[in-house]
Amino acid sequence: MAETPPPERDDTPPADPAPAGTAVGHTGPSTRPRPEGPAAPGPAGRGEDPGPATGRGKRRTGTSADALPDVDGEDGHTEPAWRRVASARWGEGPLATAVGVTVLALAAALTLFQLYIALRAGFDARQQRLIHLMFVMVLVFLVKPPLKGKAGRSVPALVLDLALIAGTVAVSFYPMVLQAELASRAGAYTETDWIMGLVAMLLLLEATRRTVGMIMVVMVAVFVFYAWIGPLIPGQFGHSGATIQRIATHSYLGDGIYGMTLGVVVTFVFVFILFGALLSKTGGGSFFVGLAYVLTGRMVGGPAKGAVLGSALMGSVSGSAIANVVSTGPFTIPLMKKVGYRKHDAAGVEAAASTGGQILPPIMGAGAFIMAERTGIPYADIVKVAIIPALMYFGVMFLFVDILARKYGIGLAKDSDLPTLGAVMKAGWHFLAPLILLVVLLLQYVPPTQAGLYACGALLVVAMLRAGSRLSVKDFLEVFVLAANSTLSVSVACAVAGIIVGMVGLTGLGLVFSDVLVTAFAGSLLLTLLMVALASLVMGIGLPVTASYVVLAVLAVPALEELGLAVIVAHMIVYWYSQDSNVTPPVAFAAFAAAGIANASPMRSGLSAWKFAKGLYLIPVLMAYSALMAVEGPVSNLAVAVISGCIALAVAAMALEGHFLRPTMLVERLALILAAALVMIAPEWSALFRAALSMSVDPNWFVFAGSVLGVVLIVLQVVNHRRDKARGAAPGPVAEAPGGTAAPEAGTAAGADPAERDGVHASRQP
Repeated sequence: MAETPPPERDDTPPADPAPAGTAVGHTGPSTRPRPEGPAAPGPAGRGEDPGPATGRGKRRTGTSADALPDVDGEDGHTEPAWRRVASARWGEGPLATAVGVTVLALAAALTLFQLYIALRAGFDARQQRLIHLMFVMVLVFLVKPPLKGKAGRSVPALVLDLALIAGTVAVSFYPMVLQAELASRAGAYTETDWIMGLVAMLLLLEATRRTVGMIMVVMVAVFVFYAWIGPLIPGQFGHSGATIQRIATHSYLGDGIYGMTLGVVVTFVFVFILFGALLSKTGGGSFFVGLAYVLTGRMVGGPAKGAVLGSALMGSVSGSAIANVVSTGPFTIPLMKKVGYRKHDAAGVEAAASTGGQILPPIMGAGAFIMAERTGIPYADIVKVAIIPALMYFGVMFLFVDILARKYGIGLAKDSDLPTLGAVMKAGWHFLAPLILLVVLLLQYVPPTQAGLYACGALLVVAMLRAGSRLSVKDFLEVFVLAANSTLSVSVACAVAGIIVGMVGLTGLGLVFSDVLVTAFAGSLLLTLLMVALASLVMGIGLPVTASYVVLAVLAVPALEELGLAVIVAHMIVYWYSQDSNVTPPVAFAAFAAAGIANASPMRSGLSAWKFAKGLYLIPVLMAYSALMAVEGPVSNLAVAVISGCIALAVAAMALEGHFLRPTMLVERLALILAAALVMIAPEWSALFRAALSMSVDPNWFVFAGSVLGVVLIVLQVVNHRRDKARGAAPGPVAEAPGGTAAPEAGTAAGADPAERDGVHASRQP
């Protein structure tokens, strides 16, 4: 058997994973990613690899729940969440305790307020948003320091925070108390009105700097400056301009900070954040990850496939990539490393799989709820059209990790590292009921808020019936803090994105940008898609995925609609592209979080995640050029789109990796690229033939040709692989593994002797 490569060298200092709901530390760019959904802090840190844990942390329940993998974040935490959150900002001592109790009270008040408005119809929508953002910003100023280090805990910092909190309360109550008067003088606001608006904007920008990062503050400032300096801008982008007074009142009292974008968080998103927090605290996350490893863990590359499926299941109910990484990564990443995956590849797999959770129903990212509000399309219909592309994304991820396992001869996991089906189902079968209920309610067009409340209620009922998942009063308080802490970044990001949306509407920039896109690329859909993808990456450097989607939706969707795409297709393409900041260097927020858990280079982890998440770029092209989104159309058209799309994605993965069952030759790789291109952009080939040869060829012929070519190439791989096995010459990896030595054949052990991979012993030969 070939030798296993020596441990991979990694000169980049490892980054520490941060708790969910707080900043995720990394050694990459200065932009600090923030989770947009609920998750409990993960236990992994730098230094020793703890390996996959079992049981629900150090707390032993004495029930069947102890058999589940530990992904609920309880391991090593003996203090309550409110104390941990306060100590992270204020250290230990009476002040930290006082702040912690205040945080607990505010978190409970926010959660109870959200439940109240969800259960009681008729509460004024603007007042809902004012109260919600007031709670959120007060919590931000309490738990997020203005400066790093000791300066953030100093007396001047405390005085500054108290002043900011007082200002937040003032600007929040001003429109509520004077609601009737402000309505009567709309368009003729007083000096006090615009000054209060300016103060509100400055307070929100400071909250944004603390939770999202300085780049987003700069981006908002650029849009505000553009609105103000309009008359001095020459050409098509010039406009009549707006005064500071107009900008302030429009953002504060018009469709800005408290507009529809924040309203979606208040109305829909928080309920699902609460559902995710409950699922985490009751141990449901451990069940879903355990179930994923039961189904896939014993396959070739099983731990990575388990990470894909587990992150998909977790992400489908949390709707947050980074939160998903820091909750499931401490279990999935060490197990992938243990069987032989390189550490940056393990981090990349986890990041790409967790990012896919935002596009997988039933609970997609916050942007999907914003999409429903902006388009007027019921969320249930968005779920229906989203499910097939999302499954294709995870399908191509499965193929990537399988190819990687065969390419580098990655071994199988030990049975002792994997749970059994009986143990997992015995411990958590009851968690399936709330998820099934949620899916059924959404597909029956029950409003998302009601569906989320019913799912929360069902989860509480089934959890309280069993000792292993039963919640105490202390656990309920933990849920309040987890939910509130997880909503800070998404609420602030959506509120500040409202300023950008307001400036775009005030200046007419959306229509101008759309016209420029269409004119500049002479009506080419392909070039416009490439430009939107590039713009999304640039936006993602400073904006979280939800804010990035909101901004791109107002700028790019009109151009895509003008080029003939249906409104839901245009929005879904932009929504998918907006996810790339989680996995695409130099941003790669989710990959950097995973790199901290894997002790890997952040940039190498980002490159691996970018490779594994290629579906984020390729599947939107299929959406634009095929009937992939036409779930209400002819079944035959949908079937052709799905089958040909799967073939195109498969051959694209093979071409990118240069391997399938055996290495690909150069000519074979070029043919794979051609097959994928023929299917994905068939109408462009038809137009090219028409322009160059004056021939009219139906695009379906190019789809057929690409599909046939792809199938032939895959079959040739299978035939040649079997021929090699019959001759007794097992194909080796296409390239040497790190360290300059060959890797063993897939399906064999990675070797338990002197060779280690990334400092972790590989598994035994089956």
